[in-house]
Amino acid sequence: MKIKSMRSFAVVLAAGAVVACNSAYQSDSASKDSADISSLSTKETGAATSMPTLSVASTAYPTAKTVSQVDNYHGVKVSDPYRWLEAQDTPEVKAWVNAQNALAKPLLSALPSHERYTERLTALWDYEKYSTPYMVNSKVFYTYNNGLQNQYVMYVSSDVEGEGKGEGNFDVLIDPNTLSDDGTVSMASTEVSPQAGYLAYTLSDGGSDWKTVHVRDVSTKQDTNDILSGVKFTNIAWLPDETGFYYSRYPQDENGEYDDSQTVSIYFHQLGTEQGEDKLVFKFDDKPTWNPYPEVIQDGETLLISVFEGYQSNGVYAKSLNEEGPLVPIFDKWDGRYELIGEEGNTLFFSSTENAPTGKVIQVSLTDSSASDTSSTGKVVSDRTTIIQSGDATLRGVSLLGGKLFVQYLKDVKANVVIFDTKGNKLKELAFSDIGNVSGFNGSKNADSTFYKLTGFTNPGQVFKYDVDIGTSSVFKTIDTGVNYDNYVTKQVFYTSKDGTQVPMFIVHKKGIELDGNNKTLLYGYGGFNISLLPSYSISRMVWVEQGNVLAIANIRGGGEYGEQWHLAGTKLNKQNVFDDFISGANFLIDKGYTSSEKLAVQGGSNGGLLVGAVITQRPDLFAAALPAVGVLDMLRYHTPSANARAWSSDYGLSEDKEQFEALYAYSPLHNTKAGTCYPATMVTTGDHDDRVVPWHSYKFAAQLQAAQGCDNPILLKVETRAGHGAGTPTWMRIQGYADQWAFLEAALH
Repeated sequence: MKIKSMRSFAVVLAAGAVVACNSAYQSDSASKDSADISSLSTKETGAATSMPTLSVASTAYPTAKTVSQVDNYHGVKVSDPYRWLEAQDTPEVKAWVNAQNALAKPLLSALPSHERYTERLTALWDYEKYSTPYMVNSKVFYTYNNGLQNQYVMYVSSDVEGEGKGEGNFDVLIDPNTLSDDGTVSMASTEVSPQAGYLAYTLSDGGSDWKTVHVRDVSTKQDTNDILSGVKFTNIAWLPDETGFYYSRYPQDENGEYDDSQTVSIYFHQLGTEQGEDKLVFKFDDKPTWNPYPEVIQDGETLLISVFEGYQSNGVYAKSLNEEGPLVPIFDKWDGRYELIGEEGNTLFFSSTENAPTGKVIQVSLTDSSASDTSSTGKVVSDRTTIIQSGDATLRGVSLLGGKLFVQYLKDVKANVVIFDTKGNKLKELAFSDIGNVSGFNGSKNADSTFYKLTGFTNPGQVFKYDVDIGTSSVFKTIDTGVNYDNYVTKQVFYTSKDGTQVPMFIVHKKGIELDGNNKTLLYGYGGFNISLLPSYSISRMVWVEQGNVLAIANIRGGGEYGEQWHLAGTKLNKQNVFDDFISGANFLIDKGYTSSEKLAVQGGSNGGLLVGAVITQRPDLFAAALPAVGVLDMLRYHTPSANARAWSSDYGLSEDKEQFEALYAYSPLHNTKAGTCYPATMVTTGDHDDRVVPWHSYKFAAQLQAAQGCDNPILLKVETRAGHGAGTPTWMRIQGYADQWAFLEAALH
């Protein structure tokens, strides 16, 4: 077994030592210096030769008791010695978490490059950032951050030609930075009403998926008295007259607490009333795993209900809002994913994967049944027609604006946009030559202008205004970070996975690096839930590459880069393909001289945390360091905390099924650690407010890995307080977190 040392770590911890943690870094005074940070190199600081070795013996880790919990899965007895860590709110678990932080946080803050990484991240983060604007009823909305603000501020203007942070006619609509002292209350989602009179927005406290819905008057910039709770992932479906909206919320238990182990129901909220007066509009009594979510269509006559049960297929139904009538199935075969694009009169447009792995566009005619049958009431579907066929490129989004369909495609993970009329005739193509990503083309269907943004790994973004009628683009805003990106290279390569599949990967680095196997390299992946990893700008990754290191992004199976077939090839009984793809990507980087095992780290979050946990337990010899964040790591019990978690079974399967259990058990990171194995230096991170992937996944995996570790490579668990799954994390906390990660890797990849 290969033993790795960590000669760059600078702290020797005595067994049982308790060290106070430094306070969170919140400086906002850093300059926008664009110089490289080559001074962080251990060759120049001497850290590699002058700093003592960090030796974390098993006795240095906080004591994690074991219990005699054994579960029987289809005749297989599986031990779960750290089951007690699932009781996250007990004093015993909290004390253990505090002890883990007392070990990890002082160690990380004392690493030789930590201060410099903090300074550089702060400096590079300090530039003006803009979201892609969108137009509703002649008003333009967008969010803006002046550099180091913890949360983005939302602006509104009636002047589409104006630009900037409140310049001209732009005004602050809502500033979430005023809602908490530490920036941990965030604006999670927004929905502008049809006439742009109101903004419904949701707030998350401390990163939780639980949200409260608030309403702000766009004219007065003041909140109404409407406050709704009991929601997580709901959309807001406004009535055309803006008197109220539909939303989905969880039921209350006998104690009045909202219960997310159950499914949601649709309610109507009338503005100016208490939530207790909200009317239950629709729920499924006989479908305990179906979650309905609302859209209002046909000028408020019809409620469109999209039903979520997983990530491979869904159902869509219609219900009249004017009279009692039957639930009308629009798509009820659960043979693909269907997503509403928009409507024109009685014609609805949907994107779909039904018999179309790369996606297609369907039009549906939804009319009054009385038009053809005077004895019946309600709606009927009179026609379903495919107007844009599935092709080689992967359809990733469609917008209906000004009577045109703006279709965003991926071709080998590179973006282009094709504009069609509503009959499916191609009108124009917007092609982009650089390796990058395009986003936007949002707004109300009658908008005469829309906006889109181009970004890339070394392109922080240009925002363009597009005239829908004329078909021309003009620069609306160019984002300037002060960095010279001509010094960097982005390339796309294709490598061969274990079963012969060709897998794309992006590689980013400084110009002129030598392919001698000595480059510190970070390999990132996700591989699940039809999510594509696109070329996009990341401040933290820019700091990593700026140091002279290599960044690699692997577009492995399980994602959506090549449509539903690519997704399904990395799900359930095929999940091992995801890990094989990632391991093959690591071998490619080594074989081509980019790096070596001693200088290779892996990173991923959520489903990507599962990815990292799986590959380091399957191939611990291949990597020197690992950063699994908010990971799904106990694959036999992942589905138990909530109805949302159980819905992941569309990708993972369930341990309740014998065949799926065997597949899950074979790769579950928690269940595949082996005592005495030398695992890579690993920093497991999570947030104590994460109620999506609950933190006990990370707790149990860290405890198991610490107990199994067969060498001195550290296994650290860092638990962020006032943080959840990642969304809404304030800027100061992000900077602190990335400084911890990059300093950890700097020392590990010696």
